[in-house]
Amino acid sequence: MSKLAAVRERLQALHAQTAQTPLFNPVFQMGLDLSRDLESGKAGLDSFDAMVAELECESLQSRAARLHHLLSPVTRIENQTAFRTLVENTAQDFSAFRARWEQPLLHSVFTGHPTFLLSRAQSDAVADAASDGSIASENVCAISGARDALTLTSEHEDVLFAMRQAGEARDTLVGIILDVAAQKWPDRWQEVRPLPYRLASWVGYDMDGRTDIGWSTSLAFRLEEKAARLAAYATHLPEVHPVHSQLIAAAAHSREMAAHFIDISDSPADVSAAANQLTADHPSKLLTLSPIIDALEGEARAADAPQAKALLTLAAAMRADGLGMGWIHFRVNASQLHNAIRRRIDPDNTLDLSSKTALIRLRALLATVNPLHSNFAALAIENTTALRQFLVMSQILRHVDADAPIRMLIAECEDSQTVLAALYFAKLFGVADKIDISPLFETESALEHGGRFLDALLAEPTYQSYARVRGRVSIQTGFSDAGRFVGQIPAALAIERLHGRLARAMAANDLSSLAALIFNTHGESMGRGAHPASMTDRLTWPMSPWARQRFARAGIVTEHEVSFQGGDGYLFFRTPELALATLTRIAETELGIKIGVDDPFYARTDLSLDFYRGIRRVQREHLHSRTYARAITAFGLGLLNETGSRKSRRQSDLAADREMSLRQIRAIPHNAILQQLGYPVNVIAGAGTAAGEDVEGIADLLKASQRGGALMRLLRASNALASIKSVAAYGELFNSAYWASRPYRGTEQHLEGPCLILAEHLTSDDRTGVFRRLASRLRVDAVRLHRLLALVPDEAPTLDREETRRSLGILHAIRLALMQHMFLRAVQIPAFSRSNDISRDDVLEMIFTLRIEEALAQLRRAYPVSAPSIDDFSVTETTDYPDDGAQGYAAIQANFIDPIAQANALCLRISTAIANLFGAHG
Repeated sequence: MSKLAAVRERLQALHAQTAQTPLFNPVFQMGLDLSRDLESGKAGLDSFDAMVAELECESLQSRAARLHHLLSPVTRIENQTAFRTLVENTAQDFSAFRARWEQPLLHSVFTGHPTFLLSRAQSDAVADAASDGSIASENVCAISGARDALTLTSEHEDVLFAMRQAGEARDTLVGIILDVAAQKWPDRWQEVRPLPYRLASWVGYDMDGRTDIGWSTSLAFRLEEKAARLAAYATHLPEVHPVHSQLIAAAAHSREMAAHFIDISDSPADVSAAANQLTADHPSKLLTLSPIIDALEGEARAADAPQAKALLTLAAAMRADGLGMGWIHFRVNASQLHNAIRRRIDPDNTLDLSSKTALIRLRALLATVNPLHSNFAALAIENTTALRQFLVMSQILRHVDADAPIRMLIAECEDSQTVLAALYFAKLFGVADKIDISPLFETESALEHGGRFLDALLAEPTYQSYARVRGRVSIQTGFSDAGRFVGQIPAALAIERLHGRLARAMAANDLSSLAALIFNTHGESMGRGAHPASMTDRLTWPMSPWARQRFARAGIVTEHEVSFQGGDGYLFFRTPELALATLTRIAETELGIKIGVDDPFYARTDLSLDFYRGIRRVQREHLHSRTYARAITAFGLGLLNETGSRKSRRQSDLAADREMSLRQIRAIPHNAILQQLGYPVNVIAGAGTAAGEDVEGIADLLKASQRGGALMRLLRASNALASIKSVAAYGELFNSAYWASRPYRGTEQHLEGPCLILAEHLTSDDRTGVFRRLASRLRVDAVRLHRLLALVPDEAPTLDREETRRSLGILHAIRLALMQHMFLRAVQIPAFSRSNDISRDDVLEMIFTLRIEEALAQLRRAYPVSAPSIDDFSVTETTDYPDDGAQGYAAIQANFIDPIAQANALCLRISTAIANLFGAHG
């Protein structure tokens, strides 16, 4: 029996003991057993490495199986056939057919959130396995080597790859639409202008929460995208075609222009030189594809059917994406806009920008604004983030792509004045007719007051005029921060009500003839708003049939937009098979949604509203609880791998870690920590308590409701991976009594010294009590949740549920043993060194909060092994010093520093495996 198999069997036996001793913690006991093996020499870190490698393999297979399940069937022929059937079912009336397929089923936004957990090699292995169904293949696990360096540039490379795959899959579907049209209407089929999907990205343009993206970065990225897309367009034409040479020349020109802005200096000379190159007239400078699209469609009319189809498919791609891989989304924070608008309406910085006075001043500005012409010099000297974004957009529209509109997303937008400020700057810089200003609703305040916000904004005549020019009203809803601050289920239900309020406000203000563009920003994990059960749930969870019905009743066309976030989201497009399967499942869902069916969840508001409020109350209590905050931040961010170029937390010193606020870490790391501790609180917590005394009534409602069914599937998927025992186990690492008792009765006498040091050091530590209190609160709620789950039948029981839970338990137990190993090694390092300006207590606190790399850097500085040895010298005089009793720094490195580093590396690999079993990072 392998070591891992023995551990699995042992953990199962330990779980049985909880029936006799409810407080017994099998995860912590398994961790202790493994720790004793490690500290006694019975097992070494190499044997732990082998167990982790086996569990890593299992987790990658789980990840591939989950992806395959979500997208099945995955073969190209099956999905081409399935999509053709969908199209044929719509081919009854020509006008209706055109209306259906000339309006995108979905806008897919490839966002750059820090979720690049897997290396590119691992991503390829998972995607390949999911594509051909060979989940058990050893190819999934035969991945080695270091993780890729994560930079903004690497993220941009990944997003271009994903969007290229998505575009090619869309081309396949466009070809099928044209095929069906040609068969049904042989004389009119070329009139169809298919646009089944819209693609977009904000990688390189999202300034919310980061300051490392300069204006030249965004411009260089956009030019690189233009060059790549033009070159891709050209591959669909023979080299002798005149448009081919035009596209190739334009791609080369764009690539040359991009090079001018990559790593450009701030010197006026360099900026001027690059700007003059870009703005100058050039025969290969292409700013619009309209003439080329017209030419291709004109040529198609005289071509045979196969050639005409190829030309029209290319024209459709150009019409969809323009001079890039898709549309682009700039994003700023509301505070950045506030800083910019104060110059104009509040130079003394005394005005409340949410006040009536501010609104009056903004109206006056909008009524008298005269567009200003700007150039690159103005852009280079502008130091206000929001204004820089508008200036960059202006340059892109004038010198890169004159056709494709640009989205302006505003994070943390809580009042209509912020949107009006953005509109003012759009008018000031002459881009209001080309950008869609989109407030983001994600904070508790924004969701609570969002209805009044929309009523006020849509009643503004200036905004109405702007929206009519654009042809749409645009908003964004965020599930990551909303899921953190109000809980994932309350967030989804609050966002759903916000959708309803938007439909009502548009109708009330005579805007029903416009489209409602709703960007529901969510991630792949259940903790970030993406439903794990199916692609149908994934798309109807953020934009429910009830919400869609509100718009349909008002005669408002909806443009639904969702995100595919970072490395997790891009997996859906990692291979041609997966990309085509993803778009086909989306089409099946969007065409299959029935919006006229009554759902008792909305009729029985006496039950559903109380249920929502009850969950939200529990989630809010956790959020504002010092116990919860302290537990979640007990290890800082040390449980997490680096997963993106954007920082996960703000900087703080050691003393600040003890009082770290949840607002100091971002939503995705917050959710990822919950995964790593073993319990997705922001998904599960509150549902059991909210069911209350009327659990039977709530259960009956959820069983009868489409929305309730999705809610229960989310709870079951999350609960299947949750373990309160694991949460509690991490708190015991800080239990002074545990360390004092561990060598008791002489079982581990060789550890008595370090154990007593740990016991003394942790006497006043609060973390054990914090974790115990949190676990108790979670347990009370979980008992009630299990009562509710028992009353609602499981629609699709997971056969390997217990096996997955056991694997998670083993991963936690191994990590607990490794963390104890780091603690024990750390306290045995000599307290003084020749560089004794470092505090031993500081290093220990770094270890306890898993700031391991910082601790190791300090220790390596204190105990350098590269210092000259006595043997390196050839002096004639003899010496007796250093004597044999002196411990060399090389020994400290080998016996203490290296084992801590090795254990930490294994812990981070465990973090990846846990995230894979959850299905995504965060």
